[in-house]
Amino acid sequence: MKALLSRLIEPRAAGVRPDSRFTNAALKAMIIPLMIEQLLQLIVGIADTMMVSYAGEATVSGVSLDTMIYTIFIYMFTAVATGGAVIVSQYIGSRDRRQADQSASQVFFLAGAVSLAFMALVLLAGNSILALLYPSVEPAVMEACKTYLWIVTLSFPANAIYNAGAAMYRSMGKTKVTMKISIAMNLLNVVGNAVGIFALRAGAAGVAWPTTLSWYFAAIVMTRLCFRENNDVTLRAAHLFRPEKEMLSRILHVALPNAAENTLFQLAKVVLGSLIATFGTAQIAANGIGQTIWSLAALISIAMGSVFITVIGQCIGAGDEEAADYYMRKLTRLSLVLCIVWNILILAITPLLIPLYNISDEAKYYVWVIVIIHNVFCAIAQPFSASLSSGLRAAGDVKFTMYTSIFCTVVFRTLLSFLLGKWMGMGVIGIALAMGLDWCLKGILDIIRFRNGKWRGHKVI
Repeated sequence: MKALLSRLIEPRAAGVRPDSRFTNAALKAMIIPLMIEQLLQLIVGIADTMMVSYAGEATVSGVSLDTMIYTIFIYMFTAVATGGAVIVSQYIGSRDRRQADQSASQVFFLAGAVSLAFMALVLLAGNSILALLYPSVEPAVMEACKTYLWIVTLSFPANAIYNAGAAMYRSMGKTKVTMKISIAMNLLNVVGNAVGIFALRAGAAGVAWPTTLSWYFAAIVMTRLCFRENNDVTLRAAHLFRPEKEMLSRILHVALPNAAENTLFQLAKVVLGSLIATFGTAQIAANGIGQTIWSLAALISIAMGSVFITVIGQCIGAGDEEAADYYMRKLTRLSLVLCIVWNILILAITPLLIPLYNISDEAKYYVWVIVIIHNVFCAIAQPFSASLSSGLRAAGDVKFTMYTSIFCTVVFRTLLSFLLGKWMGMGVIGIALAMGLDWCLKGILDIIRFRNGKWRGHKVI
């Protein structure tokens, strides 16, 4: 089995085998904790949705519609962290400790400032945003939306700070640390959810408060660890509380295109959410539950994206483009193999998951269909449209990834969703098909970009 896996993932035509930089053992040590961390977060997400389902379909629908808005801001914080991870990884590769420390500290500064600004915005205008986006939803659904959004908005600063610290540790390859914090955070969250839903019968609030409190726990622990002097990178108070223009410019060079890409992607999802809101409660609930299972299916590509950023970022920082090319090929092959195996497994257990949700038979039918569609495309397209794209971003080719994502998701997927979902009457099934075809198009463009070598030479430090 080991020999077969080696033949599948090793680049056949690679002119270099720089295994001394990242051995298979080192890659394994990064990948497994990341997968466990992602799995824990997603299991908690599934548990959240299951527990909320016992508060009624209106609450499930409200939380799912709300999550589309909430996720816009979470992706912004992730974009800041990702931009910082690329810069920190490249400084680690170049062995410039002073600049690495400065860049990590400025990522924290930027994350805090951005998250506080957006928290204030949503607290002041959240209800108006909900009314504008979802004018036709039932009153009970809107009430759940308002409750959930107000509470989870309070978690913005903690979420941003945790992501900044997690990105810093992943840049060092210390993914076991983030895994352990994730275990503690998610245990706290799931226990709180059980109390909130079943003991206190608090509905959407019963899920929102544990989420918020668990993020603050994780942020405090992560920040404390980031001040350790024995790390490859350490937070410095001198750089933590004031903006430093040159370093912020480098971080934003990566973060802004990534933020624009992720924000427009989520805005497109919100627009599609307003379309989904017209399909009826059963399809809204099915879409919310389907998204949770989709996230579980996408675990491999998400985890591998972090590995690409660390590995490719350090190779580029060291000035070794041949090693970067080698690991792009190797990690993409590994992502494809793992995605296929993982998505087959998720499809196999989906019939066991669906009965756990307290929803109508109609909603269960829609969940099953859209999960099948998603997992097929996730297995064959996401290793290229997501994981390989992270490698291009880590190499500094951020504008290309931004432009392709905007075209594929904001233009192609949105138009196709309206065509299939509304005008052809396919509902959430049409939207799921449009999503899969979007990934196929973006994956093809990423492969072309990698093969023609135009990702090389994009200096960010």
